[in-house]
Amino acid sequence: QVQLVESGGGLVQPGGTLRLSCAASGSGFNMYDMGWYRQAPGKQRELVAIINVGGSTNYAEAVKGRFIISREGAKTVDLQMNSLEFEDTAVYYCYGKASRVSPNGREFGSLAAYWGQGTQVTVSS
Repeated sequence: QVQLVESGGGLVQPGGTLRLSCAASGSGFNMYDMGWYRQAPGKQRELVAIINVGGSTNYAEAVKGRFIISREGAKTVDLQMNSLEFEDTAVYYCYGKASRVSPNGREFGSLAAYWGQGTQVTVSS
């Protein structure tokens, strides 16, 4: 029911900039936290940044001061990536935490995590 679609990945030189975007679509859900994770070859998936519906953010130490996470609405999330480094090369995944909503407007069940398909970010000279 919930689909996260990402865009904006690509190839960039060190020091360059990319902007990732993610939009949630579907019906019968309320989105809460949204954010971005990344996974480099041979490494575990790790948190990059999270933002809740009130705008509160949390960043991985490695990206603080360089990346900015934001929301245009309750079902979208962007990641502005500045001063990119070789170490930022990874597949970036959009993340959303959502509740289900019945036709009468009531939330039900437990919160569930949803993931986008991933978008490749490559930083190379």
